Amino acid sequence: MNDMPSLSSERANDYAQWFRCLADGTRLRVLHVVATSDQPLTVGEIVAAVGKSQSTVSRHLAILADDRFVFLESNGIRTLVTANPACMTALPEAVAEIMNAKQDPT
Repeated sequence: MNDMPSLSSERANDYAQWFRCLADGTRLRVLHVVATSDQPLTVGEIVAAVGKSQSTVSRHLAILADDRFVFLESNGIRTLVTANPACMTALPEAVAEIMNAKQDPT
């Protein structure tokens, strides 16, 4: 009998997609700017913070939004961007499951 825990193919593929999404330095900088803001940011504010073109930032935001790291909300002619707070627990839980580690409840 095999007592080894098993990571399902579906979950492994989901986690792999998350890590692919995060495997870009500019995308991580964009996510960091959004996640550390205490209010929704416009695309223009993110552009100014990371020093990249609007098209570059918009492309990275679309990828982050596809994987639900950020939420995009149209507000007239502006788009407001917020971080998904569920990532603060989902990512550590994913790593714990992959590494078969028990999480510290504190």
